[in-house]
Amino acid sequence: MKNTTLLFLICLLLISCQGVHQPSGWNTKNIQIARDEFGVPHIFGKSDADAAYGLAWAHAEDDFETIQKTVLAGKGLAGRVFGEEGAAIDFFVHLLDTKEIAKTKYEESFSPEFKKVLEGYAAGLNDYAYQHPEELLYAPAFPITAQEISSAYILSLAQMAGADRAVQAIFNGTVPKIAEDSLPKGSNAIAIHPSRTDSGEAFLAINSHQPLEGPVAWYEAHIQSEEGWNALGGLFPGGAMIFHGVNEHLGWAHTVNSPDLLDLFELEMDADDPMRYRVDGEWHQLEEKIVWLKVRLWDWITLPIPKKVWKSIYGPTLVTEKGTYAFRLGALDRIGAPEQWWRMNKAKNFTEWKTAMESLQLPNFNTVYADRYDTIYYVSNALLPKRVPGIDHAETVPGNSSAVVWNDYHTYEELPQQLNPALGYLFNTNHSPFKAGALADTLSAAAHPKEMGFDLRDNNRSVRFRELMPEKGKISWQQFNQLKFDQTLPKDLAFRTNLQALFTLNPEAYPDLNAQINTLATWNKEAGVNSEGAALFAFAYYYWWDEFTKTGRSIDTVITEKEAVQSLQAAKTHFQTHFGKELVQLGEYQKLVRGDKVLPLWGIDDVLTTIRSTAWEKGMRKAAQGESYILMARFGKGLPVLESINVYGASNRPESPHYADQMERFVTRKLKPMTLDKKTVLQQAKRVYQPGN
Repeated sequence: MKNTTLLFLICLLLISCQGVHQPSGWNTKNIQIARDEFGVPHIFGKSDADAAYGLAWAHAEDDFETIQKTVLAGKGLAGRVFGEEGAAIDFFVHLLDTKEIAKTKYEESFSPEFKKVLEGYAAGLNDYAYQHPEELLYAPAFPITAQEISSAYILSLAQMAGADRAVQAIFNGTVPKIAEDSLPKGSNAIAIHPSRTDSGEAFLAINSHQPLEGPVAWYEAHIQSEEGWNALGGLFPGGAMIFHGVNEHLGWAHTVNSPDLLDLFELEMDADDPMRYRVDGEWHQLEEKIVWLKVRLWDWITLPIPKKVWKSIYGPTLVTEKGTYAFRLGALDRIGAPEQWWRMNKAKNFTEWKTAMESLQLPNFNTVYADRYDTIYYVSNALLPKRVPGIDHAETVPGNSSAVVWNDYHTYEELPQQLNPALGYLFNTNHSPFKAGALADTLSAAAHPKEMGFDLRDNNRSVRFRELMPEKGKISWQQFNQLKFDQTLPKDLAFRTNLQALFTLNPEAYPDLNAQINTLATWNKEAGVNSEGAALFAFAYYYWWDEFTKTGRSIDTVITEKEAVQSLQAAKTHFQTHFGKELVQLGEYQKLVRGDKVLPLWGIDDVLTTIRSTAWEKGMRKAAQGESYILMARFGKGLPVLESINVYGASNRPESPHYADQMERFVTRKLKPMTLDKKTVLQQAKRVYQPGN
């Protein structure tokens, strides 16, 4: 009887959790979606909110599964679908308290007009979910609210600011220093002033190096409303506006920067009471909360698992056997990034655009700008705390003083930035923000407090760009494209790991590696598909990255002669085993793969056309990150002239004709023309329809 009752209760619980919501009742007659020949959506709405609704619907048509993953993460429901892996995300959500932050800060952080935009976007997702229940990963996740979309933004931006790596460092016991990502992340952004181009136009290259698939892979869209919104560019799943792109007047490109955005604190705990910590000589009690993580075990049942999360005056806190640590970052304080992006989308000139930037809601990202009004601009944007001088904030800070608990930030005016430099160009390849232009236009790093924590290093892409970019004279659009698609490492390598030993081995000392040593010694450092040197170098490069990851060895090291020989011997064995020969071309070794389409692919890490790959099958590697969404813009009279390419296609659905239809263009670097002109879009569209029809 007891078992029967228990079974009944379980069934009742399951039924009650199915989740049912009603249509929003949104008037979709004011919305048009026009699909071009590549399936890219051009969304037209009467209001901005209408356009946001249409964007949500169109994106869901192309990739509802990934959007749902973002929704589930933001709502702390990932464990219900993805088991233990998802539960780890849910724990992170509870630790950061992103849902509560969104709840308490939502009303004050967003204007009434932007709330309508988020509401329109939420309505579009909810209505798509209602009409396509067979696609739902977890029905009770819907309906989603505008506030919950805000929560997902907070989570994502906190992760980009380093919160996930802080948690990992604490759990792994690798503090006092937060470990770097196993592979560096990067992008390119380039702006050329009209005075430096032969056509008198401003040139802008938007060239992000993101993962090629997943929750932070680019989606291309064009959004236009009768309220002055007309922007085209890239966004991530769950994004309600263009993250970087262009409008009729201007454009901007983001790249990842790495100032010190986060502080890690080790608390001084009471030996007699593990829940008490000392600040300024007085004891404080940790805030403790038990959260229940619902972990999917089978299709029909989830297991509730209790976990504790803590909070101190320093921020989210973790109690471990190796100590009690807290971390603090601005991304959990200011949550208005979505509205800042929206206002950047709608800006009509540099003054309006910069005003949006000055709100400092985005926690990080270098940003390069160009417009039709003879303006180019760069800023290393960051929400940087005003810290106590004299403390090494790159290491763990002693958490026993209120003086280190910052609550204020450096102003926008204090950030490294340049406007219309003398030599007429600005760029960023994730290198020092003080070298954003020609070396003659270098900013003073000494003028910025050390506590800001800006990275002062160059990288291969920044060095190579300066090799290619002439200091004087005018460049053509063709030259600009050649520069952006360059595939060659600089003469003097600028990897943080010194790999020079690979190029200086004596072939007489290692006769069994004669072919490998001579190949690298004569390699022109170009990463084309036909290059044997590029394939050999790529193998050695990943060989050492894998070793660093396994052993925890710092990337700031020198590869010895013995180690160089070791990696070349491993390459020889690998290529002989899988390809039947000692040397292979890069295009044989590295592929662009989607579905049953496999194409030879150029590019290695830290060339301007960066490609990072992962082990695949039959000894080959497949591209996983790097060159992805590319948008090239010319700003002159009238609308900007635009060309773009996305690595795979507009859709993430294997059955779609646009699942992989841009791949051939991508590998041949043949961009497709794009436009902001509604009349042209509708004339050339392959399909025009309203959401739900």
